[in-house]
Amino acid sequence: MHIGPLLGSGRTADVYALDGPWVLRRHRHGIDTTGELAVMSYLAASGFPVPRIGPPGEDALPTDLVVQRLEGPTLTEALLAGTVTEAAGADLLARLLRELHAIPPRLSQDPEDRILHLDLHPENVILAPEGAMVTDWLTAREGPACLDRAMTSLILAQVALDPSFTEGGHLRGLLAALLSRFAADGGVPADCLARATALRAEDPRLTAHETAALDEAAGLVASLTDPGAAHSRR
Repeated sequence: MHIGPLLGSGRTADVYALDGPWVLRRHRHGIDTTGELAVMSYLAASGFPVPRIGPPGEDALPTDLVVQRLEGPTLTEALLAGTVTEAAGADLLARLLRELHAIPPRLSQDPEDRILHLDLHPENVILAPEGAMVTDWLTAREGPACLDRAMTSLILAQVALDPSFTEGGHLRGLLAALLSRFAADGGVPADCLARATALRAEDPRLTAHETAALDEAAGLVASLTDPGAAHSRR
């Protein structure tokens, strides 16, 4: 496997070019990709839009994942460029989660459980020519669908409240629109929001500032979900 130049780096992985239509995601900190690979393979077989999985190569490490190289902007880039509206972005995120949660769980025997992405936000949606593709399944697990909706909402709220992100107003609009779409799917119940907040607080990838802002972000989600209830808590 000939590894080409570094294409980008995230919180947990570096992405390198490979020959042909592939990229290598090499996780740092010894993170094993076995679980992520299993989830992506299962979802691909179920027809969910995930990148194709490529051949690992003889010298692959347990931290490596070879996937399809996707062309196209992230949903974040499209929203900021104005080529996708907040309403259309909310429609897309809600649809992707709805389609994901329609797939039976891979492992759980609980009929209420579904496969959860738990990090599905605009940066992890690529608007490829063949359609929107969902990336980065490292945090995937199984559980109630409302937990996924709560986590997506919480992440958007965190970024919307970040003073260093100058386009926070756009994300607040996206969040409000998304929560209105979620209402038809069961919404974001308070217990699921609390559970998502606790899970998010345990994420070692978060900065101290992001962790400290979690309660405020949860409050924003609650206020947009049920303004009356949020007002009564104050």
